[in-house]
Amino acid sequence: MAEYQNIFTQVQVRGPAEMGLVEGVELGNRTKSATFSNLAGWIGNAQLGPVYLGAMGVLSLMSGAVWFMLCGAWFWYQAGFNPGVFARDLFWFSLEPPAEEYGLGFAPLAEGGLWLIASFFLLISVLSWWVRTYLRAQALGMGKHVCWAFASAIWLFLVLGLIRPFLMGSWSHAVPYGIFTHLDWTNNFSLTYGNLFYNPFHALSIVFLYGSALLFAMHGATILAVSRFGGDRELEQIADRGTASERAALFWRWTMGFNATMEGIHRWAWWFAVLVTLTGGIGILLTGTVVDNWYVWAQEHGYAPLQ
Repeated sequence: MAEYQNIFTQVQVRGPAEMGLVEGVELGNRTKSATFSNLAGWIGNAQLGPVYLGAMGVLSLMSGAVWFMLCGAWFWYQAGFNPGVFARDLFWFSLEPPAEEYGLGFAPLAEGGLWLIASFFLLISVLSWWVRTYLRAQALGMGKHVCWAFASAIWLFLVLGLIRPFLMGSWSHAVPYGIFTHLDWTNNFSLTYGNLFYNPFHALSIVFLYGSALLFAMHGATILAVSRFGGDRELEQIADRGTASERAALFWRWTMGFNATMEGIHRWAWWFAVLVTLTGGIGILLTGTVVDNWYVWAQEHGYAPLQ
């Protein structure tokens, strides 16, 4: 008899659509229907919808769409309005910030002004989406863990596109909008300031990034490994400890000497993920504003060998 493998498959139990709370909430801001998807069910819950947008959700989507269309229109202009060139060179097109000489002022549209306008709408989109996550958690009586984790990512976003350029006195230090130009900016940024690998906050960010991947893999693999005993039904396992949780704990005590609790593993993962962008943002913010050359700084502090 072939054993049921749950690494790539999932039993999809489907009943009436769950439409959410109906008492004490504004139903006018919520979509009215829900559908199901077998494909979505392979990687998560098969139900799609309903979606609660509200004023903040609509504002976020509309302003995000404006940013997307402005970038796309500029790429279309760079392609000479040629669809073949647009498709061929899409990854190379870029909407650049104003040049150094414009400082923090407004530049002509073709020389960075369009980047400023697009960035304004992107900022509104991201911040209004954050407000939406806070309000939805508040309405459901949840903790604010999701929106504070999102705030850590927004911190890095603000450092790159707003705070650091403002402290440097020019929008030219911000990140362009484009695929390969974004990568080129990152590479040039590291070269300009003496190799970002010698930035200790960058090092911490990488540690937490790899650590997050490791914790995610460990937790995901453990729960999948004991799902044959009901380990994926975490609520029941917390309320009534069964063989799944006991085996998972025993496995890690045998292999590592101690084990996380069912609450502790999620707290570890939350902190590791939040600290990726938190420390990364600190490292970027200090670059050029406090430290001009990280390699020299590392040599002065015994962090890199003297040559």
